[in-house]
Amino acid sequence: MAWIVTFFTVMVLIALFVAWKMFLIVEQSQTVIKERLGKFQGVLQPGFHFMIPFVDSAAYRNDMREQLLDVPPQSCITRDNIQVEVDGFVYLKVVDPVKAAYGIGDYRQAAINLAQTTMRSEVGKLDLDDTFSERDRINENIVDEIDKASESWGVKVTRYEIMNITPSARVVDTMEKQMEAERMKRAEITLSTGRKEAQIASSEGKRQEAINLSEGEKFSRIAEADGRAYQIRVMADASADAIDMVAAAVREPGGDIATRMKLVEQFIEEMGVVLRKADVTVMPLETAQLEAAFNGLGQLSGVVRQQPQGVKS
Repeated sequence: MAWIVTFFTVMVLIALFVAWKMFLIVEQSQTVIKERLGKFQGVLQPGFHFMIPFVDSAAYRNDMREQLLDVPPQSCITRDNIQVEVDGFVYLKVVDPVKAAYGIGDYRQAAINLAQTTMRSEVGKLDLDDTFSERDRINENIVDEIDKASESWGVKVTRYEIMNITPSARVVDTMEKQMEAERMKRAEITLSTGRKEAQIASSEGKRQEAINLSEGEKFSRIAEADGRAYQIRVMADASADAIDMVAAAVREPGGDIATRMKLVEQFIEEMGVVLRKADVTVMPLETAQLEAAFNGLGQLSGVVRQQPQGVKS
């Protein structure tokens, strides 16, 4: 009786194993390469499929979603002979499951290795400073190179992203010193520019001050000259008016005699001043001329005293 139970148990297990081999479920976003007796039979899409036990087999399963592959850090030499470590990520997608299964043994590892090789080549074309500023161009070149090679793999590389570019510790220390020197240089340039602008502003102020003083002195002299000219004009006009009045008086009756008397009086006054100030007594050489002068003065005085009575009549 025990062997019958054992027999039935074995038969059930065999039936379950055959059933498991007869039916295959392909999940969403996956494809399965079906082989019959070791030969490619077809591509199974997501769903339920029937398999001939021990004849058909699911040889390869491919994920049709976009896949992210981590590219490990690697040492690269830049064009200016500086060693840096670069790592990144590769984004790819299987577009042809047959080529991905039979075109290459492991397309994931092949994509990583090709990304590393291309990255070393691209970094070697640039200086250290350019590797930081040219990341986008490096990414595009790596994508182009991998995409050309992966066409026969049935894989499409969508993008590549550099994650880190890490120089060695010695290079980092040198770069920090260089940046500090550059900051000090910029500070000196800024201070020098400030001093230069201050000197220019000071000289401009002094120049403007000198111009203003010169302009003020100029206008002051012009005003003073105008005042003097006005004074001279006024005095000239007054002198002209006086001369006109004297001339008019001379033209009147007795004006000539009055003028002469005025001149004689002025002469006598000036002579008196000279005699008072002089140490030597000065006398005229011809006393007759002096007597005639006094006689003439007497006659002039009489005429002058008589002249107003004639005017009143």
